[in-house]
Amino acid sequence: MRRALVIPMFASLAFSGCGYHVGGKADLLPSTLHTIAIPAFGNNTTRYKLTEILPGAIGREFITRTRYRIVADPNEADAILRGTVVSSASYPIIFDQATGRASSIQMNVVIELKLVDRVSGKMLFERSRMESHGRYEVTTNEIQYFDESSTALDRISREIARQVVSSILEAF
Repeated sequence: MRRALVIPMFASLAFSGCGYHVGGKADLLPSTLHTIAIPAFGNNTTRYKLTEILPGAIGREFITRTRYRIVADPNEADAILRGTVVSSASYPIIFDQATGRASSIQMNVVIELKLVDRVSGKMLFERSRMESHGRYEVTTNEIQYFDESSTALDRISREIARQVVSSILEAF
């Protein structure tokens, strides 16, 4: 009698799912989508470097993590990802007590994104305020000074690219 109850109980546990899935594996975009164009980003700031770096970083992230091909010509793409850097701010957050100079800089970036099906014009994804934050260290020694801001921009662009691709794929 016990054996008759135990076997169905284990079978029901084995075949029942809890709905758990590993993050980053969903793809909520249409199955007809194969190519994406990422033209140059717009810029509402006084800094230009980030708008140059972001489309390439996002393209590399799509290539690395998805099945989509990135194409240069928007007329050849199934979808077009348009973006604008809305704001970019850097400010000191830690100061060296001996010199009074900033030793750590916080960088905050806000972007706007729209992924549109090129043929139908249907909005596939839209985010009006995607925020990303990063920080970098600055040496306080004038002789050893090396400007870390370009390295920091590369790092934050990779972080933004990860955020963008995850958000688009999982519709967060």
